[in-house]
Amino acid sequence: MTPKKPSTRQPGFMQSAIVALVGRPNVGKSTLFNRITKSRKALVDHTPGVTRDRQYERVDWDQSTFILVDTGGIEAKGRAEDDSGNMAGNIREQTLQAVAEADVLLFLMDGREGATPTDFDVTHLLRKTDKPVYYVVNKIDGEELEPGLLPPFYELGVEQLWPISAEHGYGVRSLLDDLAAALPEREKSSLQPLDSIRIAFFGRPNVGKSSLINRLLGEERMVVSDIPGTTRDSIDTLLTARNKNYLLIDTAGIRRKGKVKEKLEKFSIIKALAALERCDVALILIDAEEGITEQDTKVIGYTQEQGRACILIVNKWDLVKGEPKEQKKIVTELEMATQFVGFAPLLLLSALTGKGINKVLPTIDSVYEQFCKKFPTNRLNRILQDAVTSHPPALHRGRRIKLLYTTQITSRPPTFAIVANYPKEIHFSYHRYLLNTFRKELGLDKSPVKIVFRERKRRKINF
Repeated sequence: MTPKKPSTRQPGFMQSAIVALVGRPNVGKSTLFNRITKSRKALVDHTPGVTRDRQYERVDWDQSTFILVDTGGIEAKGRAEDDSGNMAGNIREQTLQAVAEADVLLFLMDGREGATPTDFDVTHLLRKTDKPVYYVVNKIDGEELEPGLLPPFYELGVEQLWPISAEHGYGVRSLLDDLAAALPEREKSSLQPLDSIRIAFFGRPNVGKSSLINRLLGEERMVVSDIPGTTRDSIDTLLTARNKNYLLIDTAGIRRKGKVKEKLEKFSIIKALAALERCDVALILIDAEEGITEQDTKVIGYTQEQGRACILIVNKWDLVKGEPKEQKKIVTELEMATQFVGFAPLLLLSALTGKGINKVLPTIDSVYEQFCKKFPTNRLNRILQDAVTSHPPALHRGRRIKLLYTTQITSRPPTFAIVANYPKEIHFSYHRYLLNTFRKELGLDKSPVKIVFRERKRRKINF
């Protein structure tokens, strides 16, 4: 299918589209991923199949945003093709899963090797989808090489090919320009009132996300199962309570990398993380029996990268009822592991019995109120002046660092810009001191707070 340009994208609080890189091993998917994301996150190696896990990164291009996913090579466990040269069953399964879960597909082929039987089989499958597909021919290092290397790929019967060199950058800008124009629009849910508080539930499988939502709703609106991985995609449900509207977003469980084996599960992880872009408050559920895990802290880290408010919830608290030592151990370990989000409230509850559930919505309300707060500039400047007077910043090469003034540049979360003469030389410890001061003086004890430093513009003097 040739990508079609949709209508003009409307700005809004919407989840980013998912763009999946598919193709045989060693065609350059990881190299193209690194080129587009301007990173080295995907491991690049000339050994086929070196990309063991999907890598994903948010990409901003031409006022459009998407999540780029670098998939493993579409090959069978043993061989990429069977004895007849046709695509093996596992390749077909992986390709179909990528087609089902992604919004846009980049099918990457090797320009030096030419069109292979697997390329023909994958093209046949992709032709059946109604999603935008880009047929990209890699390892073409310049326009002069196109006449000699492209013709074999026109035998695939596709309308357009995108010749590129992922390694050297040739053609990548044109590909991204066309891709940005074809990204699908993300319509807001018709259920969602404009004033609703968007809440996403995160946690490893079987931690009780759907059960907690059901308890809050007071009815069985989600399918609850003891089988991990029941929730494959994000599901939105509207709750009206306490004279407020809450949009509850249930997401697929996020597993440890070692346990994430199914291709479909991996895409579910990406969709769960993408749901962060649609929420105001992230509820991180932790299993009382298992305690805090490394994966839990990583998910909490994702919430802060996206600048979302956060609430920590220890579920299944009824399982440690009457065990004060175990309860104290769980809370202590949790507090130590989450010091970087010391502002996040901690709730201990049981979705099964309902104990502690009555604290969830009031806590969300108080967190959201702080998350959206705005402050007058004169108050912020008084706080800054008092902070500098009490504890001036260290000298830079014998010169004073001056913090001239501050203002709030946005909310959700509250973000303040401080203009200074040497902003790059401000030590991280002083940055932390200012964060703590603003948090205390402004009563922002439950919300993330951001401070950015900007350099004072110096007037040019013409002689």
